[in-house]
Amino acid sequence: MAIPLLEYAPASQNSRVAGFTVGGDETPRIYTTNNLLSKSELDDLIEAAYRQIFFHAFAADREVTLESQLRSGNLTVRQFVRGLVLSNTYRSSFYEKNSNYRFVEQTVQRVLGRDVYSEREKIAWSIVVATKGIEGFIDALINSDEYLEAFGDDTLPYQRRRVLPSQAIGERPFNITSPRYDAYHRAQLGFPQIIWQNQVRGYTPADRKPQAGDPALFLNLARSLNIPASGGRLVSAQNLDYEKLVPYRKS
Repeated sequence: MAIPLLEYAPASQNSRVAGFTVGGDETPRIYTTNNLLSKSELDDLIEAAYRQIFFHAFAADREVTLESQLRSGNLTVRQFVRGLVLSNTYRSSFYEKNSNYRFVEQTVQRVLGRDVYSEREKIAWSIVVATKGIEGFIDALINSDEYLEAFGDDTLPYQRRRVLPSQAIGERPFNITSPRYDAYHRAQLGFPQIIWQNQVRGYTPADRKPQAGDPALFLNLARSLNIPASGGRLVSAQNLDYEKLVPYRKS
């Protein structure tokens, strides 16, 4: 008997309301196969899919079979996205190196194009991952009414409602706010690594530089003087004969 999905309420109506914003540089580009695409446009859609799901795909990460099926029309965009999320690359990069809660958060962002509404939603989907596995969780997202209403079979998921009219700057991309690895696994992998390519130079603000009369200037002057070292030898106080050194007055 399958455990029903735990009920949760949206914390914001932002991604559920149609936007009336004016397009700009922050507005995400929508890729779809509703219209007949040229080869270059289909290539752009595939590259955008890798950026949306993987953030970046190396040559070894590309799913050549899925790409071929999409180009030949044997797969819809929704099926192509499902194949990417169920790929070994996504499993290795997001599932195996994160907890179920973080895996749910990142997958909801990439597949549904929004943040999780609350901790309750995160727990609800984590239960699905634990009971039905990754494939059951992905199918529940891909086949959900929310996905079908927002993207359908032919539109590539994107970060919805990223530009807010009440904000001077839109919401940051999910790849920045929710990186692939959390702090624990970044530490295991040795990140971040600080590598200096050039000589480090000191910088002193103008208001902190010594002014005229500052003792620091005299110290620099003393250091710049070329005074020869004394040629006398060092004598320990224990080796001094004080009786002979003290002046003696003859009567």
